[in-house]
Amino acid sequence: MRNKSVKETKEKSAIGETFRTLLIAGVLALSFRSFIAEPFNIPSGSMIPTLLVGDYLFVSKYSYGYSRYSFPLGLIPFSGRVLASQPERGDVAVFRLPSDVTVDYIKRVVGLPGDRLQVKAGILYINGVAATRRLIGQQSYNSGLSSMTANLYEEKFADGHSHSIQEISDTLRLDNTPEFTVPAGHYFMMGDNRDNSRDSRTASVGFVPAANLIGRAEFLFFSHDSSARFWEIWKWPLAIRFERIGNRVN
Repeated sequence: MRNKSVKETKEKSAIGETFRTLLIAGVLALSFRSFIAEPFNIPSGSMIPTLLVGDYLFVSKYSYGYSRYSFPLGLIPFSGRVLASQPERGDVAVFRLPSDVTVDYIKRVVGLPGDRLQVKAGILYINGVAATRRLIGQQSYNSGLSSMTANLYEEKFADGHSHSIQEISDTLRLDNTPEFTVPAGHYFMMGDNRDNSRDSRTASVGFVPAANLIGRAEFLFFSHDSSARFWEIWKWPLAIRFERIGNRVN
């Protein structure tokens, strides 16, 4: 009986220790994800050429401070932001879609509170000043319906920030817009794939409240081109875009 009692005590102790270890690991993982960095993957082509479908990246949660959406499922209800810091124009940011806060979006911050923005013939104007564009090449682009050729440009803002964008033409639906004035506490977001991005130019997204910001995209930790199915293990190495891993998001 005594040996059995000792054995049962040891088993209970081992189970308790395993539970405590798992609990501590879970709390640490949740804390890291909520306060430091969170992984995201890119499911659509709205940020081509900067981000590709199949890219996986880390988003820094501390860059803009914390809101309820910094935490899983928005379970900690509070308004506004704590330790708030304003995004810089040109940041690539993840945010909750204003019309459906269960959906994450990733776009580039192009308009800050009080800015006036307009797109005319494909050119972005910020407070009446046109962003400059320099053609850097062309690439084949699959819109999901057909394949076409897109122009790649280096776009530069008046403050000197530059990044790459993609345009199929300068005459499509979102290449000419009314002038938008960004309200206080909101931001204007655009995708780098300018002719195939649902962003602040559309009523379905609109201005993004500061409270909806989740964090700033920092660097890629994995990328694949979807050419290998899950069970095709022998194809995995060829599907990985090794040249993208570790790249910072500019």
